[in-house]
Amino acid sequence: MYKYIVLLACLFSCAIEAKLPDLTPQDVTTKAKEIMKAHASQKKLTPTLAKRILNNYLENLDPNKTYFIESDIQEWTHPSDELLSQLIEEYNSSNFRIFESIHASLVKAIQRRRELESKIDYENLPKHVRAEEFKDIPWAHSEDELIDRLRRIRSLQIETAAKLSDNMKENALQRITKRQSKYEEEVLAPDAQEKQRLILSNVLKATASALDAHTAYFTPGEATQFMINVQQRLFGIGAQLRDDINGFTVIKIVEGGPAANSKELKVKDRIVAVNGEPVVGMDIIDAVDLIRGEEHTPVVLTVMRETTAASGEKVEEKLDITILRGEVVLKETRFKTSYEPYGEGVIGYLKLYSFYQDRDSSSATDLEQEINKLKKDHQLYGLILDLRYNSGGLLSQAVAVTGLFITKGIVVSIKDENGKIQHLRDLDGTMAWDGPLIVLVNRMSASASEIVAQTLQDYGRALIVGDDHTYGKGSYQTFTLTTTENEQVNPQGEYKVTRGRYYTVSGKTPQLNGVLSDVVVPGPLSESEIGEQYIKYPLENDHIKSNFDDDLSDVPFLQRDKIRKLYKFGLQEKLDTYTPYLERLKNNSEQRLSTNLNYQNMLKEIKKKEESDSEQMEDFGQNDLQLEEAYEIMKDLLIMMQEKGIPLYPSKRRESLSLTPDVKLPEAA
Repeated sequence: MYKYIVLLACLFSCAIEAKLPDLTPQDVTTKAKEIMKAHASQKKLTPTLAKRILNNYLENLDPNKTYFIESDIQEWTHPSDELLSQLIEEYNSSNFRIFESIHASLVKAIQRRRELESKIDYENLPKHVRAEEFKDIPWAHSEDELIDRLRRIRSLQIETAAKLSDNMKENALQRITKRQSKYEEEVLAPDAQEKQRLILSNVLKATASALDAHTAYFTPGEATQFMINVQQRLFGIGAQLRDDINGFTVIKIVEGGPAANSKELKVKDRIVAVNGEPVVGMDIIDAVDLIRGEEHTPVVLTVMRETTAASGEKVEEKLDITILRGEVVLKETRFKTSYEPYGEGVIGYLKLYSFYQDRDSSSATDLEQEINKLKKDHQLYGLILDLRYNSGGLLSQAVAVTGLFITKGIVVSIKDENGKIQHLRDLDGTMAWDGPLIVLVNRMSASASEIVAQTLQDYGRALIVGDDHTYGKGSYQTFTLTTTENEQVNPQGEYKVTRGRYYTVSGKTPQLNGVLSDVVVPGPLSESEIGEQYIKYPLENDHIKSNFDDDLSDVPFLQRDKIRKLYKFGLQEKLDTYTPYLERLKNNSEQRLSTNLNYQNMLKEIKKKEESDSEQMEDFGQNDLQLEEAYEIMKDLLIMMQEKGIPLYPSKRRESLSLTPDVKLPEAA
């Protein structure tokens, strides 16, 4: 399989420990049962899970599918009911013979691959091989097919290395060979105890990831790195990379980081060397370790950048880019604000990058200050909250940000692995903005941003505009290691497990399906297979009862009456503010976009592009066409409200309520 590995460059402050976890067969069974007990839905080993585990185990051993051929592993890729029953029985008895057999098959496959590689004619390799060929590739059906695959991969690596200097070229090819040899030596290690630990750690990895896409087992070294990720503090360049076999492609540059400040590194650049050390064929963790370093020290990245020659032909040029390393604190990329004049007032714009909180500020307090500033300096007629590319953050901040636009009430409900439901409420009873509101989303809007979007949609407080759906992550996870300073990592490893789902006040969860837009305005990601529905073993969708009429059922009985008297007054009602206008808004938008040549050209381009090219393409040319259309939709909405006799300015809107009894407005129902 063409394996995508994404992480922030220099995310890690130390190299992963080579030592395997200190596991026994009994430990594996115990830990697997522990993970399943905590899991949201997968409580025991079933035939379906057993089949997934076998599939995961095989792909973990041979991720690029360059060792096994289908006949080697057919009994495990297409297991019989008897084999699955045997696996379950033996697994529960801490017997992992089946996995030992797969490991033994890999040992034979390694020997065969070595023999096949000795037959490759390096003078007659195929030309112009693309890395995309190896995405979701099936198992080879024969030795001939396998050797052809090896030839094509080798060609891709050599063509990339050929663009380097002679010395770097040779080093790059040696690095590839060394990486392969290191892996094979680990598999072939004669020490029985080390071999068992390798098999058992792979069994746990395969088991955890079989439960759902976000559950995972970490070796001790991986657990350490994961916690550094969670703490979100690193020294490096602030770029997101993907392992593309022929180098590491930059797919995102973190705003405010060293790479963004230098303005030299570009999205889609492919890093092939760091400080003169080739990284083609290198493990991504090792490459990241080369890029990171002391603050204010330089790192030289050798990149390949696609350009267009005078003839119009696409060519690659090699560049050396020097960047000063610095601390990249991800929370620094927080929000931005602007406005667009409209009539005698403005339409405000707030873009929120994540849901954050520290001792000095939070996403909710910062947004509230910006809204108040817009209201103080201008006549604010409408507001656009941009949650595109917002991958989430703190749940408490999702509640607080939602609370800026509702009076009070349930924002999100959490159902844990035991079916217990807890409600999280906004309680302050005030709104920072009670007027027309559009929430702009795309397929990368996930988790906390989906809670905000769907809750505001549930209450009728906002129109959702953008891609057809958001990412679709409605689950939450816990990690066995906390952020406590100096906490020791378990020598048996740690795990992250999906404990339950989020639900908004309507009882719906964004899990799998995402939040559906009221007015669909396709953006650069609209053709990309991004989201929970496209990943391996996603948690299924679900629902609970709606909670617009909050019965306080999760509050202890003896406290319920006392709380009810204080809380039930002024609850946010479910509104239909935008319902009378929705069809006209859709039709107007569709008509505008159909005649917008720049927009139509963008749609044609994104349909041509591979997912890897469009992941971070926010703009087309110099224009954010999706945002431009959101402004147009807001203007349409304001005009339609005026046609109903509703003034644009908030205080005037309230005064006009008695004149427009057929229209529900925020705080006016």
